Amino acid sequence: MKVYQTNEIKNIALLGNDGSGKTTLTEALLYESGIIKRRGRITAKNTVSDYFPVEQEYGYSVFSTVFHVEWNNKKLNIIDCPGSDDFVGAALTALNVTDTALLLLNGQYGVEVGTQNHFRYTEKLGKPVIFLVNQLDDEKCDYDAIVEQLTAIYGNKVVPVQYPIKTGPDFNALIDVLLMKKYSWNPEGGEPIIEEIPEEEKEKAMEMHKALVEAAAENDDTLMEKFFESDTLTEDEMREGIRKGLAARSMFPVFCVCAGKDMGVRRLMEFLGNVVPFVNEMPKVHNTRGMEVVPDSNAPTSLYFFKTGVEPHIGEVQYFKVMSGTVHEGDDLNNADRGSKERIAQLFVCAGANRIKVEELKAGDIGCTVKLKDVKTGNTLNAKDCENRFNFIKYPNPKYTRAVRAVNEAETEKMMNALNRMREEDPTWVIEQSKELRQILVHGQGEFHLRTLKWRMENNEKIAIAFEEPRIPYRETITKAARADYRHKKQSGGAGQFGEVHLIVEPYYEGMPDPDVYRFNGQEYRINVRSKEEVPLEWGGKLVFINSVVGGAIDARFMPAILKGVMQRMEQGPLTGSYARDVRVIVYDGKMHPVDSNEISFMLAGRNAFSMAFKEAGPKILEPIYDVEVFVPSDKMGDVMSDLQGRRGMIMGMTSENGYEKIVAKVPLKEMSNYCTSLSSITGGRASFIMSFASYELVPGDVQEKLIKDFEAKQDKED
Repeated sequence: MKVYQTNEIKNIALLGNDGSGKTTLTEALLYESGIIKRRGRITAKNTVSDYFPVEQEYGYSVFSTVFHVEWNNKKLNIIDCPGSDDFVGAALTALNVTDTALLLLNGQYGVEVGTQNHFRYTEKLGKPVIFLVNQLDDEKCDYDAIVEQLTAIYGNKVVPVQYPIKTGPDFNALIDVLLMKKYSWNPEGGEPIIEEIPEEEKEKAMEMHKALVEAAAENDDTLMEKFFESDTLTEDEMREGIRKGLAARSMFPVFCVCAGKDMGVRRLMEFLGNVVPFVNEMPKVHNTRGMEVVPDSNAPTSLYFFKTGVEPHIGEVQYFKVMSGTVHEGDDLNNADRGSKERIAQLFVCAGANRIKVEELKAGDIGCTVKLKDVKTGNTLNAKDCENRFNFIKYPNPKYTRAVRAVNEAETEKMMNALNRMREEDPTWVIEQSKELRQILVHGQGEFHLRTLKWRMENNEKIAIAFEEPRIPYRETITKAARADYRHKKQSGGAGQFGEVHLIVEPYYEGMPDPDVYRFNGQEYRINVRSKEEVPLEWGGKLVFINSVVGGAIDARFMPAILKGVMQRMEQGPLTGSYARDVRVIVYDGKMHPVDSNEISFMLAGRNAFSMAFKEAGPKILEPIYDVEVFVPSDKMGDVMSDLQGRRGMIMGMTSENGYEKIVAKVPLKEMSNYCTSLSSITGGRASFIMSFASYELVPGDVQEKLIKDFEAKQDKED
């Protein structure tokens, strides 16, 4: 295979809602470019994309597929991404390592929730977008309505380059208003018949051609001057204007294709090869030190590993982008993240499950390798004298959490190893062994996301697992001051145990003045601060511990033991066993025995005195509240708002954004457990949401009562 230079390489992400036909289009692109000899079919389970068993089982893409096509002496690296937002990690990764997004629309449905989500990601990353309307042979396809819909949402930047003469089962011809030609196909598709535009289409075609010329001219002052002088542009000038418009996101061209019949695919590749910006024409990536890294094949070699696949009989396949320099087979490189050395024994370019061996790859190119010793997703390999590291991919917060356990407890360690391997393939998994909740938690993007994990665990790893409702990380605190004392006394032959602690607890807030005097039951307690210790708690908030003992009632050496006893109760709060936070403890008196007092006596006395005082101090349970943003079609807005309010959600605001309504709310985490499934059900899969931790707030009284009763019942059962 030819070695492509940086200025001959284009990197493209293929995006679109589930069912828009990305896998079918991939087959047509590979077939037309000669990479495969026969187009596979999803129903026959023989496609280049979706070749993993879990994808064939469920009938939807789970992983991105990296492939390339060669066309007119240019190399197009294309990453076919899953359509479901549950697998958003693959789409975000692809957008970060490519330069242009090809956004596929189902001709039957037009703009769908997946279209909106993917467009939002391109917006955040500043990537050029080409809209591609597929399935023009569907009887419900209305191309003009789709263009209107796109224009209504994304404005006048949407500019059609082609339009079908008719849609539905008889579709076989379109007008290209860039080349001003009619393209038609025989029933088997493939190579088009190119003719002059028929008389009855000339007026419409000329009108659209002028709109395209004007849109192209707007992106360059010289072209604009020429357009004003002659009212037209040459084909090459139009291409130049469209390329600049794409790069600046001031223009979103619309193309047509019928991937299932292989119609329009060659013309699409021609446009991608001629017009899409090259790697070296796009904004440069910065390394972790903020330095710009130029895709220069003569610079020191630097590879960024963006994806790990695990394939039967091969093991890990590592996919990378050459950020700078040239990589050769046999190169020795340093792992900037892990400090290890790696040899690139074999180099391949990708075509899904097929790989083609090459000897070198230039800056900007995408390839893969196998049998690396210690390279993980997100790592950078550098040649000598190069110190790049990259972390430019930012993944969204998880939206769906389940506790997971191995059905056979003996397989827990094996399960954890498999979960961590899966996370290498998909960084949107977050695996957490929660000491607080005493559960292993799997955080993902949705129910589909977790369902595929379960399938893979049970079918590939042969480990039976069960999902359970995750416990909620409540917090306990107090609302007023209270006092308690406790004597720990134990005599059982030999040395005994004795410790007595008198203490006061009260709510703590930042900047609180030191204590002075308290009154309980008509008695006054004056405080003289001898020492103060502030303990930042790893679960949030603080414990402030004050020693106010006078006259040597408790020796200072026992204070750490009392603090330890208090901390034990802070870690397992008296109400529900949850972490306690934001408490000030003042030890003001006590007693000790010259022989029987020791650390353990004061630890137990401190723990019990704290527990008694805590229960008298107006204890309250706090629950985690999350900021939730829901993107919903306007016709479903009322239903979604009612559902959020039924989840104890507080609506904070509403705005319109690109044709969808955005609802902003604060909702308790407890109520978000099955939200993605419910939202999909309410809106027919047309809405999406993101959530992030906001704060801890008091739970309502009835909820607190139920939580305490449930905890006490559980304690009685365990006793």
